[in-house]
This record gives sequence, C-alpha cells and structure tokens, in this order.
Amino acid sequence: MFQKCEGIVIRRSDYGENNKVITIYTREFGKIGVMARGASKPNSRLASVTQLFCYGYFLVTPSTGLGSLQQGEMVDSMRFIREDLFATAYASYIIELLDRSVDDKKANPYLFELLYQTLHYINEEYDPEVLKFIFEMKMLPVNGIHPVLNQCALCAETEGVFAFSLREAGFICHRCFDKDPYHLKLSPAAVKLLRLFYYFDLSRLGNISVKPETKKELQKIIDAYYEEYSGLHLKSKRFLKQLDSMKDLL
Repeated sequence: MFQKCEGIVIRRSDYGENNKVITIYTREFGKIGVMARGASKPNSRLASVTQLFCYGYFLVTPSTGLGSLQQGEMVDSMRFIREDLFATAYASYIIELLDRSVDDKKANPYLFELLYQTLHYINEEYDPEVLKFIFEMKMLPVNGIHPVLNQCALCAETEGVFAFSLREAGFICHRCFDKDPYHLKLSPAAVKLLRLFYYFDLSRLGNISVKPETKKELQKIIDAYYEEYSGLHLKSKRFLKQLDSMKDLL
C-alpha cells in the first residue's frame, strides 16, 4: 500500500551501484528512511527528488524498517542553498541538528513547519546565521531543555540588567549576579533577541538585522548552553566554524 507525504530530504547515501537510501522528514510521519531504487542513474525519475534539501511530495511504501520510494514530486529544489557554500553549511547544520534531536516515525507538524520555513528563508537569502540562532533556540524544548528567559531564574524578577547563567539554566538579574560568579555578561540587545528567538513565531519573520558583536554574544551563549545540556556533538558544526573563521578573514 502506497502512502503520500509532504517532506524534505535531510540525509542521503549511496546503496549499491545505482540506489540511494534517503531520510525524509515528513509532515505526516516524522522522520522516515526509504530506499530509492535506481536513483543514481542519470535518467532516473527519482534523481531530482532524492537531492539533499529537496522539498516536495513523496509516494512511499511504508515499512517497520526501511521503506521504499515509489515516486516524488519536487516543489522546491532549494537551489540557492545547494549552490552557495555558506548557505549549504548552515542548512546542513540545521538538518543535522533536527536529525539528531528527533526519533524515527514520530510526527510533529510544528517541527516540520519550522524546518521548512527555516530552509525556505535561507533559500530566499535571509541571514543564515540569524536563522541558525532561531532554529537552535526553538530546538531546545525538542531536546527536553527549557531555559528560563522570561524572568530571573533565581528571584523571578522581570526587570533589571540580565546575564546568562549556565548553572541556573537561564537569565539571572543584577540582584543575583553574586550567586553565580561565572555568569556570562550580555548586552540588552542579546537578552532581547534570545527571548525573541525562543518565543516568537518564525512565520512572522521580517528583516532582522543583528550587529556582528551581538551575533558573537548569541553564538557564545547558545554554544555554551548546548554544550552544557544537550550532549549533541555535530560534525556540521565544526565545518560551520571553519567557514565562519574564513568569513572573518574575507
């Protein structure tokens, strides 16, 4: 029995001489793996729809293990992402973070929409670094991590000067700085953006312009938080850091 699903290709690998095994993150079924027979042949009708980042509709034969891809209809190849080195690097990190954060075959339409919107905005040439920050913040609850960002994690005050405390897993206010001598200082702009990225609806994204120095603050906090609480170590993250180092030299 065939089933149709809306999805995005998040992983692929060669299998044998002409086949591909692809992982699709779908709206209906969550993360599924399917065999695309003959997809490596140049004239295969499956060649285009098994490209990484491809968004479209897929006709699959489900299975408790590896399913089978019967046909696909591409809606968006995400061409800019695939042709731009920096866009590819950011998008690769985003799909690896998703891949490592979710179990197979657990549908989450909200998460599918988040992934699609994030890749769509990168493909439309929005700032991929800002989109990465937003995606990372929104993936925290998916990984069972819930930072305190709407008040001081210690005294619950909502007004004042705030810093970030890894020990307290969120913001602490100036009244409580002495309770964590290792708190990380933050500018008011970084405090505002961390809150915004965690809570706001990505579909309402406008042109968010973030200063380079604020980006460095956000990167430092988000990296430290993931390192402390997530247990995730992603290959694409190392490549992204190398590219960012190159970008700083350009």
